[in-house]
Parts: sequence; structure tokens; C-alpha cells
Amino acid sequence: MKHIPTLFKYLTAVALLTFGVGCASVQQEKENLAIAAGFKVITPKGADQQAILAKLPARKVTPVTYKGKQYYVLPDAANNQAYVGGPKQYQTYQQLRLARQISNDNLMAAQMNQDAAMNWGMWGGWGYGMGPGWY
Repeated sequence: MKHIPTLFKYLTAVALLTFGVGCASVQQEKENLAIAAGFKVITPKGADQQAILAKLPARKVTPVTYKGKQYYVLPDAANNQAYVGGPKQYQTYQQLRLARQISNDNLMAAQMNQDAAMNWGMWGGWGYGMGPGWY
């Protein structure tokens, strides 16, 4: 009976680790897209920049007006840095996100089509369309 709580704790730890890795990969993917779009990696220098970074939602590009200029910021609070771009870079970021989503959708559709084409049942296609005597 003692094995069930231990097993439950182990499965919970694995689930949390998987979730954490999933979140990390989403952040890494967004950072890669931001860099590809021309965002710059900056480390906040003053208290005002630190305060702005601390208020931003994690894993989300957020518009920020700083000293009268519009910026788009993807915070990386764990590393005390941010990915910062202007309107042009943000537009490129959005286009890259859309292209990646379309690519992922196309890949998923192709995989589903391949799986459907390969679903021959238990016998691997034997007996279908082979003419009389093959069943």
C-alpha cells in the first residue's frame, strides 16, 4: 500500500518536469523568433527599466512606451534581460509567428494524411482489392 503514494509522487514530479520543459521551450521559441525578427537583447540598466521589466507578463510580447517611443518587449526575467524591438521588428515577428503556425499546421495535416493512408488494419492491407481468392 505504501507503493501507491510513492508512485503518485513520482508521476507528479514527472508531470511537473514535463510541464516546465514545455514552458521553457515555448519561451525559447518566442526568443528565437524575436531575434530572427531583429529584436535586440538588452539588460535593464536603470531602476526605471528594472521596474518596467518586473511588471511585464512572462512569455508575452508587450507594447511599452518608453521616453516617448513605442517598443515591443519580450521579458526574460530569469536572466534579467529583455528582447526589445520597434514597430518594424514587431511586424516581422508577427509574420514569422504566422508562417511558423502555418508550417506547423501543414506538417500536422501531412502527418494525419500519412497516418490515414497507412491505416490498413490488423493485417497490413491483406485481403483488400486483391481479387477473388485473396480473402
